[in-house]
Amino acid sequence: MRCTFFVFCLTLSAQVLASDAFVGSDACSSCHTEQHTQWQGSHHDLAMETPTEQSVLGDFNQATFTHRDVTTTFFRKDAAWFIRTAGEDGKLADFPVRYTFGAYPLQQYLLPLSRGRLQAFEIAWDARPAAEGGQRWFHLNPDEVTDHTDPLHWTGPYMNWNTRCAECHSTNVEKRYDASTRSFDTRFSEVDVSCEACHGPGQAHLKLVADGSVSSVAGGGFPVALQQRGDWAFTEGAAIASRLEPLTENTQIDNCGRCHSRRGTLGEYHYGKPLLDTHRLALPETPLYYHDGQIRDEVFVYGSWVQSKMHQAGVVCSNCHEPHSLQLRAPGNGVCAQCHQAAVYDQPEHHHHPEGSSGASCANCHMPETTYMVVDPRRDHSMRIPRPDLSVTMGVPNACNQCHVDKTADWALAAVRDWGVNFTDTGSHPARALQRLHAGQAQAVPDVQALAANGSATPIMRATALAALGQTGGGASPEAQALLESPDPLLRLGAVRGASGLPLPQRYSLLQPLISDDITSVRMAVAENLAAVPLAQVPPAQADALRSLFAEYIAIQSLHADMPGVQLQMGMFLLNRGDLPAAEKAYREALQLNPQLLPARLNLADLLRMLQREDEARAELQAALAIAPDNGAALHALGLLETRSGNRALALEYLRRAAEQEEEGTRHRYVYAIALHDSGDITQAIATLEAVQRQAPGNADILLALTNYTASSGDLERARLWAQQLVASDPGNRNYRALLERLGGPTR
Repeated sequence: MRCTFFVFCLTLSAQVLASDAFVGSDACSSCHTEQHTQWQGSHHDLAMETPTEQSVLGDFNQATFTHRDVTTTFFRKDAAWFIRTAGEDGKLADFPVRYTFGAYPLQQYLLPLSRGRLQAFEIAWDARPAAEGGQRWFHLNPDEVTDHTDPLHWTGPYMNWNTRCAECHSTNVEKRYDASTRSFDTRFSEVDVSCEACHGPGQAHLKLVADGSVSSVAGGGFPVALQQRGDWAFTEGAAIASRLEPLTENTQIDNCGRCHSRRGTLGEYHYGKPLLDTHRLALPETPLYYHDGQIRDEVFVYGSWVQSKMHQAGVVCSNCHEPHSLQLRAPGNGVCAQCHQAAVYDQPEHHHHPEGSSGASCANCHMPETTYMVVDPRRDHSMRIPRPDLSVTMGVPNACNQCHVDKTADWALAAVRDWGVNFTDTGSHPARALQRLHAGQAQAVPDVQALAANGSATPIMRATALAALGQTGGGASPEAQALLESPDPLLRLGAVRGASGLPLPQRYSLLQPLISDDITSVRMAVAENLAAVPLAQVPPAQADALRSLFAEYIAIQSLHADMPGVQLQMGMFLLNRGDLPAAEKAYREALQLNPQLLPARLNLADLLRMLQREDEARAELQAALAIAPDNGAALHALGLLETRSGNRALALEYLRRAAEQEEEGTRHRYVYAIALHDSGDITQAIATLEAVQRQAPGNADILLALTNYTASSGDLERARLWAQQLVASDPGNRNYRALLERLGGPTR
């Protein structure tokens, strides 16, 4: 049987949290019978279950699966389910199935390890019908996972249920991680995603019911009210319905976004709080998303949904999905026809495909699927128009070619043009600017600034633009700075990140008013940006406010000390605070949790170099190359280290290899060119810089180097041309004008 509320599952070695405030789904069923019935058998109900004859879907009749010379066996013993496979020491052992995890289109199994860990096994059961290729065991990461030393191995940190999965598969989860022993005592109220997972604890509601004083859900003792579907109607002559009362808050989608988003947890969850107050949201940035905002990595729904025109119009999750069964409100195109008149949109004149065909499906054109976990297709919820023109110019996917896989993007573009569709913004689309900026093209800064300032663009894309500008210093524009006072927390967050490239005094002046911002994500970003502020040099009251902020930052991060990435963030924060021993400890803890976390190893090496422990730094960088021999950052760091050590020939070789690996950005190739020049190879240095300049025009550092190097080689005419471009990149820079004048070029 399923573990229910207040039950201590001794046979399963998993404690159920006894919380007075959470009453369990059975307490809801007597009054909310219809909703409870709809919920039963839903993906929320089946998110996690104890193993029974009904819940275990996989073949445990001595079935086997072999991956990289390890044969795993699935079998029954004494009415229990077991998996015999390689454990964390690489040796075969028998592991009992503690819980089933999900049901369709695949089912995973949670296996116990020491220190209270539950791990999601990497070989899953394909629950689809056999006719669709299902009813088989398959590996979730067949190409990536090597052996038990790999962090993606089922025994590794990224397959840990306590850290990675529990919050969204059970109700009222308390992780309870002990950093001193690296152990867990994780507990929950109910094993699955039950009523209170969404509505919050129900004890106060039951008391009001008992007293006969419940007037509405909003005032019924729950911390959050989720009914935001609203009333919709077609105005005269309109083909699309409008919301009669505007949606004024994101309570429902933020509640769903707690799990249906790519995010990290910030402290303890509080029902009814904005998503950014309880979680760190991943913006639509590469490599998680394509530059135009389409999903790429496994980012779930929220980040794409808030890009959509549907969201801007006031549509919420429950307009399309029944919130208890999770099924669509209507089959096929009917769910869209709730607001889009079928007589206009569900017609060949609109979709240009035969009626009833795959191409006539609204979702296939406007919500194309990307398959994750080998068999699990997920739809992009940004509801965008297919743009094969951007596929041609940028390489991003489009819905046309995701169906017509045997055709090219040029073919798709020609097809939509034949329908009379002509895109007028191909060259000026904001995604082009983001792509160019990411490639290191400084000339893209004004266009990205324009996106950040565009009040008609979605806040999440404006925040993404602001964050991108922070990498170049372009977030210092007056428009970007004004968004620090925006009522939208996404824009404030983006503006804070956009300030990251500014000098510390200017950054402090701008961000000081946000030290006490009411949204946790914003405060945490402020803490990271102001970590280097010397407290002794600011007024006492402001220093005290910063101390409180820094203490909050450390307290929140410490709640997630089991996550290698959090330890990496802590290391960077502590380094900026000047606490080098604590930073080193955080980096080493990150590597203890995941020895293959390369950014932590690279940061540790840089810290060791700062401490003049160069032999240790070199060892860390060599260890990084042992993991990833072609890692450009490690090669670059080794090149710099050997340069400082006087090993010029070895340094130049490392820098050359780093430059060859650089596909986006310019730093590694620029430094390699400087090294070539310093070694006496001016011709090759100029050729390298010219190649970078062609890819990323307008970069002042590259233009300055080209000007100086061509001048020193005696090619003054070429030097003047580069100097003119340098002045054009920053017309107000007096030094650039003076350089051009010294070369004999016109300055006006």
